[in-house]
Amino acid sequence: MGEPDLGYPWPWAVSRWMDGEVATVEALGDSRGAAVELAGFLSALQRFAPEGAPVDGADTAAEDRSLAARDRQTRAAIAEVGGVFDAAAMTGLWEAALGAPGWDRPPVWFHGDFHTGNLLMDDGRLRAVIDFGELGVGDPACDLTIAFTLMSAGSRAAFRAALGVDEATWTRGRGWALTSGLSAYTAYAAHDARVAEQTTRQINEALAG
Repeated sequence: MGEPDLGYPWPWAVSRWMDGEVATVEALGDSRGAAVELAGFLSALQRFAPEGAPVDGADTAAEDRSLAARDRQTRAAIAEVGGVFDAAAMTGLWEAALGAPGWDRPPVWFHGDFHTGNLLMDDGRLRAVIDFGELGVGDPACDLTIAFTLMSAGSRAAFRAALGVDEATWTRGRGWALTSGLSAYTAYAAHDARVAEQTTRQINEALAG
């Protein structure tokens, strides 16, 4: 890690290069094996003792990570894209996610930005999880977004079973997939066809469950 100095105003870091390509739905979306591997990664991450780590909700930045903190912007996005997606279905899912019981167990580590862009694959297999800049401790439901950005119905079921996710946490995870998908769609879809395709799939998969 480096500190701001010599005219460069931000912290910086040098990381080891890891070979691989960004994971794609085409390569891994139907793979139950990849889904189970990802569940195993999250299970291992959650087993690490989080003593001394910042707890979700302990400060303003952590509170911004809650679903409730995204309510206004999510409802605005639903209204904005109501002609593209099913507004009633999105509203129903969002309200279900907000109303689902919260995480009532000890806080655990979450990756915080767990989607296809932060998974590397090599020769059609998962190789690495990268970009831990949003790493935190609290409710791990946000990491379930990967089930809707990458997986199909069959592999998603294998992922959920391997991770042992209860209904309330799964519903909150669907809410995270919806709100993050809507945020990216409204910001970028109009001028980035790739983002439009990815986020359209994410939103529809979240609605499908």
